[in-house]
Amino acid sequence: MESVDGNALAGVFAEVFGGDMTTARGRCESCGRMGPVGEAVVYAQAPGMVARCPGCEAVLMTVVRADDRAYLSLKGLSFLEVAV
Repeated sequence: MESVDGNALAGVFAEVFGGDMTTARGRCESCGRMGPVGEAVVYAQAPGMVARCPGCEAVLMTVVRADDRAYLSLKGLSFLEVAV
């Protein structure tokens, strides 16, 4: 399955959070790697998008769009740091 970088999440994140979240930094729950969302490895060929850690390939987050809703799971992140 072909992957793209985390910038593929920009559109849905802008709709949900109202801004550019690709520069937000997160920490992988699995390996502890820190980095911006834009560095994640994203698989977008499924019904949703799966973002994986570029270090250990653990699932960081999933995003599924359905009609007028977006379902986000950030289970693979210890935290997400957003500039305010």
